[in-house]
Amino acid sequence: MTALLPTVIILASGRGVRFTASGGATHKLQARLMGKTVLQHTMDAVRGSGLPWHLEDESHPGMGDSIAAAVQKTAQANGWLILPADLPLIQSSSLTAVAAALMNTEVVVPVYRGQRGHPVGFAMGCRQALLDLHGDRGAARVVGAHVAMELPLDDLGCVTDIDTVDDLQVVERLLHRATPAMR
Repeated sequence: MTALLPTVIILASGRGVRFTASGGATHKLQARLMGKTVLQHTMDAVRGSGLPWHLEDESHPGMGDSIAAAVQKTAQANGWLILPADLPLIQSSSLTAVAAALMNTEVVVPVYRGQRGHPVGFAMGCRQALLDLHGDRGAARVVGAHVAMELPLDDLGCVTDIDTVDDLQVVERLLHRATPAMR
């Protein structure tokens, strides 16, 4: 059954320079948040989705290069959900919703209260365009080449990333106020 599902690509290749420049003592993905690392929170949501996944944590010159490398390594996938690893509030249900929507279109972009977020879903027809990516722009060019389906989600986590120490503190406050199920 997994062969019919898209693979979640967790992008963990970035250097996290904005986080350390803002006073972070470690890489942002290793920063502690309610007893776990930022990466562990993201991975928990991915595992909870039941979707196949690939963690891309090798060093690459830019996000486009990371995406291309991950798509190459998951050539058997039936589409891809591109998820930056610094989204610790993302909900498993958001991943499965994007995966389900991807069955009817080439590109799915989740939207939370008018703001585009992640994971962005890409069908098999986008494979070559994803493999051709390079540089820092990620997959924006691929999204722009399609009529992307905007999928409204009630998930603040799809737009809440960690770039600075202040971002980490905001997420920690959100987790403190959250229900135990979100922790």
